Amino acid sequence: MQKFEKCCDKICIFAQNIVTLCRILNIIISRTNMKRPLLPKHVRLLQTVGENIHLARLRRDLSSEQVAERAGISRNTLIKIERGDEGVAIGLYLRVLIVLGLQDDLLGVAKDDILGRKLQDAKLITPQRATKRPTS
Repeated sequence: MQKFEKCCDKICIFAQNIVTLCRILNIIISRTNMKRPLLPKHVRLLQTVGENIHLARLRRDLSSEQVAERAGISRNTLIKIERGDEGVAIGLYLRVLIVLGLQDDLLGVAKDDILGRKLQDAKLITPQRATKRPTS
């Protein structure tokens, strides 16, 4: 009977160690997956995109169930998209835009990259070198 109790004690200690190890791993994983929060103006931008998608759906007189089904996503995901949730993949946003017939609107993203073109042009400008003097 004493051997059985000792064995049970060892198993309990082992189980406690496993639970502790799992807690430590969960903490490590949660800290490595932490993302930088968006700035408030960027949060508002995403919310505006979501609101525009919501209004486009209503103008087409489509229910959230219809759009979600046609896009191959859950209704909860569609609700997140319409709220501008940053955690939803851009591919899912595209699926909803396709259902609404607005997929070409995505082509406007970074189309007229004014800052990028200026930076590119600045790299093209090379300073003029002075002419060589004749050696005597």
